[in-house]
Amino acid sequence: MLKGLYLRKALVAICAATALGCSADGAQSDKVQVESNTASKVDYTPKPYVQIEHPEWSRDAVLYQLNTRQFTQEGTFEAAQQQLPRLAELGVDIIWLMPIHPIGEAERKGTLGSPYAVKDYRAVNPDYGSVDDLRAFVAEAHSLGLHVILDWVANHSAWDNHLVEDHPEWYARDESGNLQPTPWVDWADIIDLDYSQKELREYMGGAMRYWVEDVGIDGFRADMAGMVPLDFWEDVRADLEKVKPVFMLAEYDQRDVLAKAFDASYSWAWKNTVQSVTLQGDDASSFMWYYFENEGIWPRDGYRLLYTSNHDQNSWDEAAPVLYGDAYRNVVVMSFVSEGIPMIYNGQEAYNEKMLEFFERDPIEWREHEISDLFKRLISLKKENTALHNGAAGARMIAISHDNPKQIFAFRRGDKNSNIISVFNMSSEAAVVSLTDESISGTFTDVFSGEEVEISSDTSWEMAAWSHKILVKN
Repeated sequence: MLKGLYLRKALVAICAATALGCSADGAQSDKVQVESNTASKVDYTPKPYVQIEHPEWSRDAVLYQLNTRQFTQEGTFEAAQQQLPRLAELGVDIIWLMPIHPIGEAERKGTLGSPYAVKDYRAVNPDYGSVDDLRAFVAEAHSLGLHVILDWVANHSAWDNHLVEDHPEWYARDESGNLQPTPWVDWADIIDLDYSQKELREYMGGAMRYWVEDVGIDGFRADMAGMVPLDFWEDVRADLEKVKPVFMLAEYDQRDVLAKAFDASYSWAWKNTVQSVTLQGDDASSFMWYYFENEGIWPRDGYRLLYTSNHDQNSWDEAAPVLYGDAYRNVVVMSFVSEGIPMIYNGQEAYNEKMLEFFERDPIEWREHEISDLFKRLISLKKENTALHNGAAGARMIAISHDNPKQIFAFRRGDKNSNIISVFNMSSEAAVVSLTDESISGTFTDVFSGEEVEISSDTSWEMAAWSHKILVKN
């Protein structure tokens, strides 16, 4: 008995000294056991997927891609600068300049070569003007409330980039030790860089910082962003943010880039869905699957780029009005009222129906066209209605119940400030649709006709082929 008493006292003393909180008989107390288990667990507090701060000016922004070579008859920064007031009046916010660097001559394609074959990351293509001309372009854009991002080609360089001689160890090699273009594609005019080289990363990050710090650039569009390690882009973003808020767009359709590196990424999936419906005859329910994934998998505050044309599609597939035909306006409208950040490719506001040459001078034929008014109205609609803003600044899309899912795609977006109903006939035939959704009852104004529209749970409409109704609640 005496021995047992001493043993219990000893255990209690040990427990007290080690803060185990044992009971009088030497056993650890249930309370402390629970606390100990709790302390050993990971922190399950929800964390935002997007960990970067979007520039405030990007929250309702619309992008405009500018191909300097083809944008004006002169093909220069100075000539493009004269058009900035027109773009500001159109309502766009972010001007994306295609690569502005000198173009390689070795293995060049065509007469002038691809702007994506970069010969010097810290210089300007003399065909476009000087660095001071670019500074003037950026300064004028800023004075008009616009921002400018540069197309950045990090994955590869021209064969005659000075880095080939200065730092041959920075380049990827094939199995024979030779410099190599990107495998599996016909990009013979460029050679791949090797991002396992720390010094290459430092050089490339420093070059990007130069354009932001010394020239006033507001961010970058990263060409083939997924072919460069993500941690490089995350490091670059963090470094550039030390200079000023920047906007970063990734040519890549993958959500991880939106966590710490990029504000926006391409939505190839949206483009492919649009084309499967408009060009291949799939029915409107295809959009349900896209938005199922968009809401269930993608971060809400990551911007997905929605476009009906860009330099690749225009030059290699077809000009947008020709490609989409009678469905063109429907697709344009959808790109502005859906979740995502919309973009206009230069010439679209002039209803450019020409496939612009990629390796040659081929200036846009500018003309007045009513589609410019459509773009202007859509941009105003987006800015006036917070429900249509980008990412978490806007409202989610909610499907509207109706009786014609094969032809009709319909949704609403609403917040405390605005409510928008969008109904699209995404087919080449006239359609009749009955709305069966009680949540949308009320009085609305048609955005394009200005007519007042009453909606109830038994509203029925006849809709022409490839037509739309965009309604704002009164």
